[in-house]
Amino acid sequence: MCGIFGIASSKLKPLSLTKITDTLSHRGPDDHGFYNDGYVALGHRRLSIIDVDGGHQPIFNEDRSKCIIFNGEIYNFLKLRDELLSKGHCFSTKSDTETILHAYEEWGEDCVKYFRGMFAFAIWNAREKTLFLARDRLGIKPLFYAEYKGRFYFASEMKAILEDQVFPRDLDEMALACYFTLSYIPAPFTIFTGIRKLLPGHTLTWKEGAIRIRKYWDLYFMPDRGKDENYFIESFMELLQESVKMRLMSEVPLGAFLSGGIDSSAIVALMSRVSPSTVNTFCMGFGGNTGGYLDEREYARMVAERYSTNHREFEVVPKPEGLVEKIVRAFDEPFADDSTIPSYFVSKIARENVTVALSGLGGDEAFAGYERYLGFGLRNVYNRIPKFLREKVIQHSIERLPERSDGHYTVNHMKRFVRSASWDAGLAYLGYISILNPNLRESFFSNPEKFNRYYRSCRDLILDYFNSPNVVESKGSLNRAFYCDIKIYLPDDILAVTDRMSMHHSLEVRVPFLDHKLLELCATIPSETKIKWFQKKFLLKKAVKSLLPKKVIEHRKQGFVGPMAQWLKKDLKTYTLETLSEKNLKKHDLLNYKTIQRILNEHFSGKEIHDTLIWSILIFQTWYDLYIEKKVDNHSPELNH
Repeated sequence: MCGIFGIASSKLKPLSLTKITDTLSHRGPDDHGFYNDGYVALGHRRLSIIDVDGGHQPIFNEDRSKCIIFNGEIYNFLKLRDELLSKGHCFSTKSDTETILHAYEEWGEDCVKYFRGMFAFAIWNAREKTLFLARDRLGIKPLFYAEYKGRFYFASEMKAILEDQVFPRDLDEMALACYFTLSYIPAPFTIFTGIRKLLPGHTLTWKEGAIRIRKYWDLYFMPDRGKDENYFIESFMELLQESVKMRLMSEVPLGAFLSGGIDSSAIVALMSRVSPSTVNTFCMGFGGNTGGYLDEREYARMVAERYSTNHREFEVVPKPEGLVEKIVRAFDEPFADDSTIPSYFVSKIARENVTVALSGLGGDEAFAGYERYLGFGLRNVYNRIPKFLREKVIQHSIERLPERSDGHYTVNHMKRFVRSASWDAGLAYLGYISILNPNLRESFFSNPEKFNRYYRSCRDLILDYFNSPNVVESKGSLNRAFYCDIKIYLPDDILAVTDRMSMHHSLEVRVPFLDHKLLELCATIPSETKIKWFQKKFLLKKAVKSLLPKKVIEHRKQGFVGPMAQWLKKDLKTYTLETLSEKNLKKHDLLNYKTIQRILNEHFSGKEIHDTLIWSILIFQTWYDLYIEKKVDNHSPELNH
């Protein structure tokens, strides 16, 4: 895994590639390399995993007319290499990076269709003065790009682009509206108007200042109801085992995250089947005032004992000093999924022992693991109740319920459900995922009229995905929710967390559930087979029941997040009140202080859980101080552990 940076211009001025690329040193501490021909400048930081001795980048073709810098892994590169050798290509290394370059020579921009893996790369064709960028199908690896005064930039993280001190830091208010709707910023937007994310499954070609973006892959939900459960189980398990085996390719120590949930436990079980050595596993628990929060370490131990893994655990205790700043510096923009905290620490302990870790990430999207998917089934029943009873009796009663004192989301999910279930399917989905209560939206921003326009644009972005013609479904809207999550939530939230927190510790994370061939199979499985009798992951549980202890399969899913609702009320309360003071919020005057006070009071009193929204405000305030107010040098220092 690596960090890449580049800049292209017909009038490229001298620049310090070393200084810029060093901002990405955490992504690649083992090696660095540069290229500059006066038209394009490329910088690379390397984490050595494949062809450790010979994979120095940039890598050139035979006549040095083309070169590549690459972040990721191509798991089928040996097969492709053999095919390219048979076509007359000559290789100087044993790396997957060089295979990409020769594939580009052979198949042009369509080379991306041959790759099975995770990737973000740039190829410079010096003869044709063309720069070709590509990002993997699911967005496992990040790729940012920008244009400013005739210069074209790209990088693995925005901090490399921002190292150019003249690059503007204008705040994108559309992105801000999306952030306070979702707790993250969906592609192609970033918090800066001048920087964009290349969408997953897309390529970008730059030539003489002109940009062309092309989609090369998408997912199509076409349920095959002519096949039975056994067919899907056998096909899925065959592909999953193949996917796991491919991702064991490594010349450095390797392990796995083990949360105690079904997804990560299944990955560890399959690793143990095919790995020639004992599997290393890593688990995270939570300390501090967690109330009745479920800790899944018990279930992780069951799996570790069954497969005799080298198992290590770590307990997270919330310490506000520097915590928020660390997270903000990792993302360079507001990002408020609180799974950043356990992800940071589990990556830290994993990196102390291995360089590569497999993760169960993606199983929820493939097999219906989220509560909101249940909501789609329940809304069909709920909407048969007369409207008067729904709105005047049921919703009114549920809205008055106090939240659970232990911080669990049972009541909060009921409130979200009754507020949204009666709407059209797309708006109901948006209601389930939105962090901002509709009752607060009109007063949340200091200029609500302007931000409501941006909110509507954000809503339309999400609804366009929800109503995509890629979903061919006659029974309900559940597959539309799956598609939305795979196109937005997965790359811009879950995968972003995994990439930034792991790469901060120079750890590569691989995700077998997100093999594109496996996901294409899952998109043919009828949604009523994934959820049955209101049981999430029905088919997945059936598929892996022989691999895992019964208690692991049957226990209530917690998810890889921390007890933020409780931490904000107790461990982080003083820090929260100080950070969100009226004085601090007045620095930008974007948010309505009285509404922020109301949100805090409702959360602290137990009237409504607002943990994600409060965490989002904390993160944004810190980001504003660091990147706009102070405009500090964003060379990311090593975090204090």
